[in-house]
Amino acid sequence: MTERQKDRPWLMRTYAGHSTAEASNELYRRNLAKGQTGLSVAFDLPTQTGYDPDHILARGEVGRVGVPVSHLGDMRRLFQDIPLEQMNTSMTINATAMWLLALYQVVAEEQGADVTRLQGTTQNDIVKEYLSRGTHVFPPGPSLRLTTDMIAYTVNHIPKWNPINICSYHLQEAGATPVQEISYAMSTAIAVLDAVRDSGQVPEERFGEVVARISFFVNAGVRFIEEMCKMRAFGRIWDKITLERYGIENPKQRRFRYGVQVNSLGLTEAQPENNVQRIVLEMLAVTLSKDARARAVQLPAWNEALGLPRPWDQQWSLRIQQVLAHESDLLEYEDIFAGSHVIEAKVDSLVQECLAEIERIQEMGGAMAAVESGYLKSQLVSSHAERRARIENGDEKIIGVNIFQATEENPLTADLDTAIMTVDPAVEARVVGSLTTWRDNRYQPPFNHPRPCKALERLKEAARGTGNLMEATLECARAGVTTGEWTGALREVFGEFRAPTGVSSAPVAVTAEAGTPLALVREKVTRTADELGVGRLRLLVGKPGLDGHSNGAEQIAVRARDAGFEVVYQGIRLTPEQIVDAALAEDVHCVGLSILSGSHAELVPDVLDRLREAGATDVPVIVGGIIPNADAAELKRAGVAAVFTPKDFGITEIIGRIVDEIRTAHKLSPLESTEVLA
Repeated sequence: MTERQKDRPWLMRTYAGHSTAEASNELYRRNLAKGQTGLSVAFDLPTQTGYDPDHILARGEVGRVGVPVSHLGDMRRLFQDIPLEQMNTSMTINATAMWLLALYQVVAEEQGADVTRLQGTTQNDIVKEYLSRGTHVFPPGPSLRLTTDMIAYTVNHIPKWNPINICSYHLQEAGATPVQEISYAMSTAIAVLDAVRDSGQVPEERFGEVVARISFFVNAGVRFIEEMCKMRAFGRIWDKITLERYGIENPKQRRFRYGVQVNSLGLTEAQPENNVQRIVLEMLAVTLSKDARARAVQLPAWNEALGLPRPWDQQWSLRIQQVLAHESDLLEYEDIFAGSHVIEAKVDSLVQECLAEIERIQEMGGAMAAVESGYLKSQLVSSHAERRARIENGDEKIIGVNIFQATEENPLTADLDTAIMTVDPAVEARVVGSLTTWRDNRYQPPFNHPRPCKALERLKEAARGTGNLMEATLECARAGVTTGEWTGALREVFGEFRAPTGVSSAPVAVTAEAGTPLALVREKVTRTADELGVGRLRLLVGKPGLDGHSNGAEQIAVRARDAGFEVVYQGIRLTPEQIVDAALAEDVHCVGLSILSGSHAELVPDVLDRLREAGATDVPVIVGGIIPNADAAELKRAGVAAVFTPKDFGITEIIGRIVDEIRTAHKLSPLESTEVLA
């Protein structure tokens, strides 16, 4: 077979963005020069949650996990010398998706692009933010309206754009089984399509165009046979729903279109070189089967469990895709699994189980109702707890973590602090300074933006009504409005939303039968409480800053509850001041902070200082997250009692360590296991 007869490869992306718009632009142009065929933009947490870089909650988060985009000037610099009419750009953005799309469109217009030819995707799936990623802003109703308005606008004005990327990726990261991942994503799709249909913004005869622009963003784990079957089941269920529920006759419009980022949850800090083969196996799950092949693939880097990958690490991941697509014969054949009775049986089983769960969610009132009731979140917390328990007891084997732990020294991580990319702490001050300059000069040449107050008032007026919000948002973009100003105006109208944590309703995942590790820890908890003369030990689990990855915090909270602690967990997005106020009000015996965004160096010392100022010197502070060794040492010098990273997978053991730190802080003698059993 000649090269010309091969199938065309999928879009190859790397998820990238950091520090500043200028630095990210340089990275994008380098990646494109290396053969990357699409852009995938990572935004920092203030941008994702609608705050300007100088907001109190943005402290320590600016430019950490993505690029800060605060206004039209930042978007111009981000795509400078990159012709947007020729580009396929994926933007991982949800609560502020409408705002970022508006900025992107205006920059394209300034480049002279034909807007109708713009291609790309805005993730724009707010449901999974309530369940797993945590960058939601508004309540479910207004959030669904923003999504609906964007879909209607793009169908009419940017017809090649995918206005939503229904995202099951983060559901799997939060512990979802394949059945839950499919069912919850499909339930979200039903909620979105119903909302667009019922809004009346798209004529019935054009509804197929809406369905044709719905795309999905999925996860692929290391169980690659099961994952490949999952993708085939996804396609069958989507075809059934779009035909039977929405009457879409055109099979091309019913096609299941998806991109994939392979699993990051399974990447390990221990023996991180093993992550390379994990990534390859996970990629095979979404490329081997032609009938269920991804349209776009982006791979994590081998060192993402250690910190931010460097450009070289991202290049390595890109080369993995290129070797498969261009050196192997994968693209020369029809579907190699067609007719396999093993595959068909597994796919049929997944389809039946998923349809039953989708029906269960519809009986509850649909995905939005299942979010507000806490059903979906509690199911994810429970399934994640069960998975962690399987790893801890060895039923689920992770190479280098709970089996085959002996290892030679790793030359890749010989100098761990240079094996990842770090963000210069001075970046935040520069970005804040740039924002101040923008605010001061946006009305003057060469910008000459109109006063933003009128645009913001029009936006609020539109939000109070029922009209489409996209035109008012575009007016704000052209007026030089900032991300925080746009979101703030809508917060005034829509309010904010704190999603259910799922902790209190999660069932017990690890039993405390006599002689088990959890039983021993429960005894330590009870004995320590007795010695302190309190009814129960109290643990505050806190999520400072804007990091919405709550999985780890939730699992600690659930296991601590099952070990006999009274747990105070108020969810995500708290200031150090709020955390300390809660610790004092609840008279807790320990504060546990969970941070995965890299803002630990700023936020943890703030919590320590506030506790000291309040005289709570007997309350130990422990920290968990993706924390480099040098940072962990610095935190301990600052007064942190213990630092836990992904290599510390034994949650019951961590809870036991928390009890030990409480005893040390109160000058109680250490408890050995034999003493507990006595």
